[in-house]
Amino acid sequence: MPTLDYFKDLEKNVQAALEEDIGSGDLSASLIADNQQAKARIITKEDAVICGRPWFDAVFNHLDSAIEITWHCNEGDQVKAGSLLCELNGNAKTLLSGERSALNFLQTLSATATETASYVTQLKNSHTQLLDTRKTLPGLRLAQKYAVHCGGGKNHRIGLYDAILLKENHIMAAGGIHNAVTSAKQHYPEIMVEVETETLDEVNQALSAGADIIMLDNFNLEMIHEAVALNNKLAKLEVSGNVELDQLAILAVTQVDYISTGAITKHIRAIDLSMRFEFA
Repeated sequence: MPTLDYFKDLEKNVQAALEEDIGSGDLSASLIADNQQAKARIITKEDAVICGRPWFDAVFNHLDSAIEITWHCNEGDQVKAGSLLCELNGNAKTLLSGERSALNFLQTLSATATETASYVTQLKNSHTQLLDTRKTLPGLRLAQKYAVHCGGGKNHRIGLYDAILLKENHIMAAGGIHNAVTSAKQHYPEIMVEVETETLDEVNQALSAGADIIMLDNFNLEMIHEAVALNNKLAKLEVSGNVELDQLAILAVTQVDYISTGAITKHIRAIDLSMRFEFA
């Protein structure tokens, strides 16, 4: 699995968010005196795994490096509803202008981390690891993969450039699984090659071709058990396709290596956070 520079796009993320929200200027905040000071407190209204502090901090640092932020939780901490997450102190205009963008990052990445943690809990004490996918919010792939990491999950490939996943159409274009895997290994001998399969016959073909990882796409439980027996630990096995939270413990019993799901990055609901102000 990849080692990621999670923060490579952080400044770009923050600049894009502020440009999108503030644009040519915050009209509402312009009505406030330039020297008005304020304090603010961030409260979570629900249980959550907190993630996104670097993006939150960067929003205010970009607007005014004099803003003071005091955190009362660490990245990856599980917090209860009503918890005080952080306190801010500084220019009121800046705090108001940065509020929405900062909270958007914190509530979205915390949502991904929280959902991931709920899935990982179901796999506790098993051999099976939870993987993320490329089904991420546009522009926030590294940020969401960081959130998956904070929630206890594992990162799969970053994009189309760091690993090879041969899906149905790739295989058809190459003339079969053997041809597709052979070509991939000839052109990119140092790169992991994964093959998506839909039948046990295709699992056998992928094994014969020397695939590093075999994805069992929408296999039922009986087929997964058969695939594990066929594989006999030759390749890594990954279960994917409409994986629900309540299925994880049962799937883990099969001893597959990985379960991947896009739900932890695309089926998320933002954590409910509140920023409460006190003006000097």
